[in-house]
Amino acid sequence: MPKYIFVTGGVVSALGKGIAAAATGALLEARGLKVTLQKLDPYINVDPGTLSPFQHGEVFVTDDGIETDLDLGHYERFTSSRTSQANNYTTGKIYYSVITKERQGDYLGETVQVVPHITDEIKSAIKSASNSYDVVIVEIGGTIGDIESLPFLEAIRQIRYDVGRDNVLYMHLTLIPYVKSAGEIKTKPTQHSVKEFRAIGIQPDILLCRTETALPPDAKKKIAIHCNLDPDAVISARDVETIYEVPLVLHKEGLDAIIAKKFKLNRGEPDLSRWNDIVRKIKEPKNEVSIAIVGKYTGLKDSYKSLWEALTHGGIAHDARVNLHWVDSEEIEAHGPERYLSEADGILVPGGFGYRGIEGKVRAIRYAREKKIPYFGICLGMQCAVIEFARNVCGLSANSTEFDFNTKDPVIYLMERWYDFRKGKIEERKEDSRKGGTMRLGAYPCILEEGSFAYTAYNAKEISERHRHRYEFNNAYRDMLTGHGLKISGQSPDGELVEIIEIKDHPWFLGCQFHPEFKSRPTDPHPLFRAFIGASLQEKRSLFPCVEVETKEKSRGI
Repeated sequence: MPKYIFVTGGVVSALGKGIAAAATGALLEARGLKVTLQKLDPYINVDPGTLSPFQHGEVFVTDDGIETDLDLGHYERFTSSRTSQANNYTTGKIYYSVITKERQGDYLGETVQVVPHITDEIKSAIKSASNSYDVVIVEIGGTIGDIESLPFLEAIRQIRYDVGRDNVLYMHLTLIPYVKSAGEIKTKPTQHSVKEFRAIGIQPDILLCRTETALPPDAKKKIAIHCNLDPDAVISARDVETIYEVPLVLHKEGLDAIIAKKFKLNRGEPDLSRWNDIVRKIKEPKNEVSIAIVGKYTGLKDSYKSLWEALTHGGIAHDARVNLHWVDSEEIEAHGPERYLSEADGILVPGGFGYRGIEGKVRAIRYAREKKIPYFGICLGMQCAVIEFARNVCGLSANSTEFDFNTKDPVIYLMERWYDFRKGKIEERKEDSRKGGTMRLGAYPCILEEGSFAYTAYNAKEISERHRHRYEFNNAYRDMLTGHGLKISGQSPDGELVEIIEIKDHPWFLGCQFHPEFKSRPTDPHPLFRAFIGASLQEKRSLFPCVEVETKEKSRGI
C-alpha cells in the first residue's frame, strides 16, 4: 500500500507548493524511498497547452506527449521520477471523462453528481499514479477557499477513509507575513486558513509556513495551539537564495523525520551530499558567465522556467554562476543587436509561437554567427537560425509559413505527412487542423552525426528528446543550405525530420528542434546545456584568460 501526502496552499497563491512538494520528494528519495508526484489543477481547461505563458507560465511536456503544468518540471528536477499523463489532471479533464462516461451509459441511468461521480473520478486519477511507488505526493492547485478546488479537497478528504488514516498525510502551506511598521510577524492568516481547511473536514498534519526568516519557538507554539498541531509539525519554510536549498532547509526543520515517523518508515537518515554540493556550486561558484536570452515573453520568467533552470544546471556542471540577461526581441528590431548583445558570452533564442519579435531574433542570430559568439537555438530558435542562414548566406527570400504563408522560400513549413516513431504510424496535419491536433508532442528518437557538436555533447549515436512544435525544416532546401555550410547533425531515423542543425567554422553554433530543457536536472545537467555553457566559458576565457573552465570529465562528478 503506497503512502499519500497531499499538499495544499492557503492565504495567498504563488507560495511555492510545487517546490515544497518536489523538495519533499527529494528528501524521501534520499531516504531510499520510491516517490512519484502528481498535480491536480482546478481550472477547466483540459490541459494548459493553449494557455498564454503570461497567465500560467511555461507548458511542460512529458515523454508521452502530454502538455502539463510547469510544476511537473519541478517534480522531475528534484526527483528521479519521470512524469506522464497520469501525473497531471485538471477539472476539465476530470469532467470530460465523467461526461464521456455518462454519454456512453456507464452510470446506468444514475443522476450524475459532483459527489460521488466527480470525486470518485478524482480519486481514480490519484490512484492511477500510485503503481509500484512507496510514496505518492499530490499537489492541489489553487488556494483554500477557491470554489473550483472544492471537489478535489472533498476527494482527498475521502481518500483517508479509503486507504486508512495511517497511509495519508495532509501538508498545508501558508504565509506568515511580516508587518514592517509593527516589527512583527502575524500568524492570524495561517490560523484562518487552517480553520477553513478544517471546516471542510481536513485537519492538516504538517504546516509549512512561508516566512522571510526562521520562525521563533514561541511563534511555532502559538500556531500549533491554535491549529491543533504538535509544535514540531509547524515547519519554517524560510526564503532561500536558490530553490535547490529548499530540501536542506526542510530537512533541518525535521520535515522528513516527521513524515517517516507518521508513516513508520524506517529507512535511516537521508543522504543529502549531492544537494549540499549543488547548493555550494550555485552560491560559491569558481567561474561566471553571461548569457543573453532573446525572446518575447521576457516580462514573465515563469514562461521559460525549465530553460532558466537548465542553464543553471549547465553552470553547475562547470562550477559557474550563469548570469542571465533577458532581451526583448522587439527591442533588437527597434535598436539593433549591438547594444544588447555585445557583452554576452553566449546567446540563446528559446521556443515560442507567432510572428511578433521574429525579426529581432533573426538579427540576434546573425550577430552570433558573424561575431563567432556561442549560439544555442531551441525549437523556434533553430527555425530562426535556418531562416537567417538561408537569407544572409544563401541569398534566399526565406521565411516560415507560420509567419508568411506566401513566402517565396519556405525553408520552415508545416509538414503534412510523416512517420511518427513514437506512435508507430503515419501522422497527418493541415493548416486548418485544430490547434491541439497539429503539434508534434513528446519524445522522439534522433540519430546524431559523429564529429558534430551534438555528438560530442551527448557522446552517443542515438538520443531521445521531447518536442512541442508544429512546423518543420523543409527538406526541399536541404541540399542548398548544406551546400553553403549548414550542417544537419541530427535527424529522425528515416532521415525525414531534421532535429539538429549546426554551422561549420564556428566555435559553437547549434539549433535543435526539440526542448532539451525538459530533461535537465541539477544532479544530471543536460548534455547540450553543459556544452553550451562550456563553450560560452571558453568564449569568455578567450577574452579573459584567467577564467577557469572545468573539463567535461571533471564536471560530471557533481
